[in-house]
Amino acid sequence: MSSPSLPEYDDLDATGLAELVRAGEVSPAQLVEAAIERIEARNTEINAVVHRAFERARAQAADPNLPEGRFRGVPFLLKDLGAEDGGQPNTAASALLRHQKAAQDNELVRRFKAAGLIICGRTNTPEFGILGFTEPALYGPARNPWDVARTPGGSSGGSAAAVAARMVPLAHGGDGGGSIRIPASACGLVGLKPTRGRVPLATPPGRWAGLVIEHVLARSVRDSAATLDAIHGPARGDAYTAPPPSQSYAEAITRPPGKLRIAFTTDPFFIQDATHPDCRRAVEQAAALAESLGHELVETRPRFDEAAMIHAYLVIVAAHTAAKLRVAEAKLGRRARAGELEDTTALLRTIGEALSAGEYIEQLAVVERESAAVAEFFADYDVLLTSTLARPPIRVGELAISGGERLLMRALRAAPVKAALDKALAEMAKDPLAPNPNTQLFNMTGQPAISLPLSWSEEGLPIGTQWAARTGEEHVLLQLAASFEQAQPWAERKPALIRG
Repeated sequence: MSSPSLPEYDDLDATGLAELVRAGEVSPAQLVEAAIERIEARNTEINAVVHRAFERARAQAADPNLPEGRFRGVPFLLKDLGAEDGGQPNTAASALLRHQKAAQDNELVRRFKAAGLIICGRTNTPEFGILGFTEPALYGPARNPWDVARTPGGSSGGSAAAVAARMVPLAHGGDGGGSIRIPASACGLVGLKPTRGRVPLATPPGRWAGLVIEHVLARSVRDSAATLDAIHGPARGDAYTAPPPSQSYAEAITRPPGKLRIAFTTDPFFIQDATHPDCRRAVEQAAALAESLGHELVETRPRFDEAAMIHAYLVIVAAHTAAKLRVAEAKLGRRARAGELEDTTALLRTIGEALSAGEYIEQLAVVERESAAVAEFFADYDVLLTSTLARPPIRVGELAISGGERLLMRALRAAPVKAALDKALAEMAKDPLAPNPNTQLFNMTGQPAISLPLSWSEEGLPIGTQWAARTGEEHVLLQLAASFEQAQPWAERKPALIRG
């Protein structure tokens, strides 16, 4: 690979690049060309960017009316799911929607643009964002820059891979069950899932009853905080709103969080197998780091009905998948044809269509009841620390559906919905490869949670730890994260793809 132009681009975060633009040391056009050069050079190996908008990005960079926002001139990528960018593809990585384009910008994208970010393209994601790894049939697998044989996670896997590979310093992600935090862990990034209602909601029915919250994948805590400053606040008519912040998040991270009472556990919430030793060690090291900074650490965890919550999660996702497909097919004027939906999507649709309205509402009530139990736990603790994933990044294809599983799915489509759900729950509970047992909980409770790159495996792979706080307290997580970043910097680590 030839030496890239603007070599400092690889080392600076979005805030640092924006400072160069404000100082007149580089132009937005130079930053966009640096991003395009790196996408062209690095994307072949990792398949992170699936749509390019280079000419539009060049035109925006040359426009003297480019918004004077915090990130003026900084290149950016949108996940190809949820973020509607007028005139650009909006496929959700589904063959059914492969020709779909957004009619106009949604509110979140308008706020990204108002911050001065220049959108250079869209990133890879699993079909409809359903899975925690990014291997859609439509685009093929995204790969992890730290080891291209490994997955970058999902569903914001393409965005995470692009940021880790220094194509862009910042990229959009959405999180309905860990889809920002999972790839942040796998790719060594900062991944904050804000409080439900903190940022504009996705277009319904893609919200998954409020489980889905959007934000960014970042390399630095200050970029995550500054982005939240730029996009926070509900859109008009949003069904959920979060308590308004009392201060700027970027200002908050300049101050320490004070002494916190932090609970921690190495046990997973939603699978039976033990946490991998690398992930367990990451939690223990993170707890020791927090204690060294003056916080009180207590080994404990919230108690809630885990089986009921994961059952409710599946019902919500299945119902909203079925609804999403109904809306998509209504626009197309036809049903999905053979081969236009992946097996997992088709199965979830079958389950969703078989559910009654009463069953769906019953499961929403389960989530409310068990979320209240988790909230009671946080009355005594400021923060909860867990591993983000149960395992280090897995190999591409390791969770691919086998021929036998496809036959099972086809059989389940003809079975009563209860049989299908019971079987799915049983398989999930015993699956030794299930990599994300801790993230879904905070989508259901609506609390903020962040994954931080504080550890690496013996093989040199990133291992994230997850930190969750009370509803509305993103500032606590960001302050804590900033103190860790200062005490144990991760910015100088570079993945194998670009090292040297």
